[in-house]
Amino acid sequence: MNASTAPLPTPPPGSRRLRRAGATALLLAAALAIAGIAARMHDDRLLKQRADTEAIPTVRVVEPGRVAAREDLLLPGNVHAWYDAPIYARVSGYLKQWHADIGTPVKSGQLLAEIETPELDQQLLQARADLATAQAHEKLAAITAKRWRDMLASNSVSQQEADEKTGDYEAKQAATAAARANVERLQALESFKRIVAPFDGIVTARRTDVGALINAGSGNGHELFRVADTRKLRVYVHVPQTYASEIRTDMAAQLSLPEQPGQTYPARVIATANAIDETSRTLLVQLEADNADGRLTAGSYVEVRFDLPAPSGALQLPVSALLFRRHGLKVATLGPGDRVVLKSIQIGRDYGTRVEVVSGLTRADRVIDSPPDWLGEGDLVRVASIAPTPAKPLAATSATP
Repeated sequence: MNASTAPLPTPPPGSRRLRRAGATALLLAAALAIAGIAARMHDDRLLKQRADTEAIPTVRVVEPGRVAAREDLLLPGNVHAWYDAPIYARVSGYLKQWHADIGTPVKSGQLLAEIETPELDQQLLQARADLATAQAHEKLAAITAKRWRDMLASNSVSQQEADEKTGDYEAKQAATAAARANVERLQALESFKRIVAPFDGIVTARRTDVGALINAGSGNGHELFRVADTRKLRVYVHVPQTYASEIRTDMAAQLSLPEQPGQTYPARVIATANAIDETSRTLLVQLEADNADGRLTAGSYVEVRFDLPAPSGALQLPVSALLFRRHGLKVATLGPGDRVVLKSIQIGRDYGTRVEVVSGLTRADRVIDSPPDWLGEGDLVRVASIAPTPAKPLAATSATP
């Protein structure tokens, strides 16, 4: 037997046990590695599923509600007296005496004050003297003209001389008329020494006193008195352009004062400006309010409440449901499969926390309230478990622009 075909030596029994133990350990390590990898992959799948689930936003939906058949429009207004006139002096001088103080009821033509006018008095005396002189010259010219006409009949004077005397008489007549007009003008000014009330009312201001220097006219001097007729009042209110078309003459309104909660006063629309102010985009409206009992004060701030009809078929939504996008105003609605459907809408009146939707929505739409800004068309959402809350209108919708 040669060396190449000689049998290998048999390994000892302990060596075989070591190889078996190593193979078993290797298999166990491989099994543990495979189990760890499988568990890690399972955890990754669970984490991904959880992340995908949590990435779906949970939303709350509301149903568009109908606008009430009538709505209250509440606007600020200003109260003015029916007539309110500042009283200025028409002649200069010194205040001799005043006869009416603030709060005094006065009648038309009642004396309010008297002014001393020494310069005007002297001008009137001079004008009367000038009138007397002009009348004397006119009388002499009349006698002379008559005498020369008589002499002309006997050819004692020429026609030219007679015409000159007649012309002189006519000139003296014109001078007399001018002097008389000047006297009447000064007499009219003398009548303004007595300052009287222009209409029935109340003196609301007295800005002069005895001995004060009085300058004639509104440009040179300040007002002496102010008289207001407050038996009826004018109330002015600026109505936003959105509501301007609803305001009509003879429309009823209610006035309320902040210092008198719960108390209202009737008023009615008597006129509008019939034009929208370009600066404020409002319509100036004038109302009339009876104030025979004097409970309303001119110059006060009031709240004017109009009862307006709401447009038929209009819906309303909370302001939080609106999405302001590049292509206009939209709302996110819930479509099939809980997918988002964006709808363009047109809003009408703004009620503060709610808006009126005039087009783009139906009563059957489910609108997402407070949607995230990143929400887009077709995005999957999860509806909150609470029941949908319809946007129910109040019994009387109140709008305060």
